[in-house]
Amino acid sequence: MFEHLYDEAEQANVNFIGCISERARYDFSIIYSKHFFGKPLVVCMQTGRSGVVGVEDLDNVDYIQNMFHITDSKIGEDLAALLKLRISGVGMTDQY
Repeated sequence: MFEHLYDEAEQANVNFIGCISERARYDFSIIYSKHFFGKPLVVCMQTGRSGVVGVEDLDNVDYIQNMFHITDSKIGEDLAALLKLRISGVGMTDQY
């Protein structure tokens, strides 16, 4: 049985970014919401893999690589650096 937790609609800000490496192209959407403690939802448009990513998560390249199934550490570092430029700590909130 499901217990209904919430059902909310909101206007969300969405940022689309694309990048290319020597081996692959990456297109991401970054969805800023009031949910998830103010952390944005990052979605890889090619694979559909997604995760809630905060600024502190971007210092952990292994976490980013695992989230998006990236095996090349250099690409993981570059992606983390790119996301750091787009994701800020502004809007982080206590949710509960």
